[in-house]
Amino acid sequence: MPPGLTAVLLVATLVAAYAVVHRPLGDYMARVYQSDRHLKAERLVYRALRIDPDSDQRWTGYAASVLAFSFVSVLFLYAMQRLQSWLPLSVGMKPVPPEGAFNTAISFVTNTNWQWYSGESTMSYLTQMAGLTVQNFASAAVGMAVAVALIRGFVRRSTGDLGNFWVDLVRGTLRILLPIASVAAIVLLAGGVIQNLSDPTTVHTLAGSTQHLPGGAIASQEAIKDLGTNGGGPFNANSAHPFENPTGFTNLLIIFLLTVIPFSLPATFGRMVGNLRQGYTIVAVMGLIWLGFTIACYAAEFAHPGAALQLAGGAMEGKETRFGVSSSPVFAVSTTLTSTGSVNSMHDSFTALGGGVAILGMLLGEVAPGGVGSGLYGLLVLAVVAVFVAGLMVGRTPEYLGKKIRAREMKLVALYILTVPLLLLIGTGLALALPTGHSSILNPGAHGLSEVLYAFASASNNNGSAFAGLTAGTPFYDVALGLCMLFGRFVPIVFVLALAGSLARQKPAPETAGTPRTNSPLFVGMLTGVTLIVTGLTFFPALALGPLAEGLS
Repeated sequence: MPPGLTAVLLVATLVAAYAVVHRPLGDYMARVYQSDRHLKAERLVYRALRIDPDSDQRWTGYAASVLAFSFVSVLFLYAMQRLQSWLPLSVGMKPVPPEGAFNTAISFVTNTNWQWYSGESTMSYLTQMAGLTVQNFASAAVGMAVAVALIRGFVRRSTGDLGNFWVDLVRGTLRILLPIASVAAIVLLAGGVIQNLSDPTTVHTLAGSTQHLPGGAIASQEAIKDLGTNGGGPFNANSAHPFENPTGFTNLLIIFLLTVIPFSLPATFGRMVGNLRQGYTIVAVMGLIWLGFTIACYAAEFAHPGAALQLAGGAMEGKETRFGVSSSPVFAVSTTLTSTGSVNSMHDSFTALGGGVAILGMLLGEVAPGGVGSGLYGLLVLAVVAVFVAGLMVGRTPEYLGKKIRAREMKLVALYILTVPLLLLIGTGLALALPTGHSSILNPGAHGLSEVLYAFASASNNNGSAFAGLTAGTPFYDVALGLCMLFGRFVPIVFVLALAGSLARQKPAPETAGTPRTNSPLFVGMLTGVTLIVTGLTFFPALALGPLAEGLS
């Protein structure tokens, strides 16, 4: 089958699958978060944590709970890595260095899953399964909880209550992530992903050395990390490794798992605000950007400009031969437009413009469809910006879903939007200016700048994928990228929850003839434009010096 036709069928299959599950999964998640009933397993958790599941929290309490849970998670994961040689199932692994443990603990708790290490030679079985894999669930559930809290901010009237973080966290994990991951693991097993629960096996490499295959349930871990739109895994080759992603079918399923919850959350939003067309508007924007970026990346990779690629007959460098150019670009776009570090090819080996598309996807803020929860609340923040711009055009106070967008709300939105560019650009500048950062760059010129820009974009946006070509496992990059992941995750979350609290305290604003229609095709176009302009133009100078300069040279 021609590669171009394969690409079209792959994208069409994904679009059809999203259309089928969008409403059912979105409606189910809305029922989960709106339910008054607590399952028996959930009550046991609440009792153990001494939580009153029927109490509500204001935004300050909700934010404090998010930060406290995440802080304890970082400490627990850091200690597990530092003590892994003395813990059960250590399989001879040494303690992780302090700066590396700091980076990894923050990485997995922030839903980033950036890996500076090779999983099969650094982490023990216990660390991978009881530490990193647990955070694949927990960090994704935190993002979903924050998104639901923002939705409640639009829905509730004259109250500062946003729900209960602990209830949202437990429900998201037990009722959504665990069931779907369990089913996905079985399907992956049927597709050829290995399930290794026996004693560690040894394999002989081509170089003649002996390595241990990581223990634990590889199929289950693959399903969990992909469903939570996390990267990271037991193998350094990630989703290009045949143990994790053996066939074209599993490759398609993994792409679907990366994006199915983010693409379905707009239906949850529409159901909870009582207007399904509002959800369709949000998912339409997500779909347009995802499809546009997919087409752009395919065009860059199929064109394979440059003498070397033209002589080779295609841009196959860095791509797994089982997937090739037909499957790699859509995976790259899906992974960089979500909070996902999983890759099935090396983005560093993409064409200059193809790699630039991947970088730009992260720079947009990963809102199309974005991470689990973070994509939805990121796009809703941009929707507030779009409504504000529309209000300026007609000279009236902007409104969104019956809530006025006043000076306080716009200040919070502005702080949200400025956080990641501040972290990303300062981090990139320091890495290029300081000898300790510059010495890790393996490629000179524009491509080297792209590698550093990609690393800080991945960290600040909690993506986790790597461009490769950059020696990032150094004390400087472990600390710098760790701080970007930490502040890039939790500072915006605080602003989102503050925005939700401000909206929840408002009385409903009556709709008038001048109220903008935010469920129309016109608003879809406006929100898409705001997303591309407000966020994209912020980084245009950096892109011009990196992938654009390389692509035009």
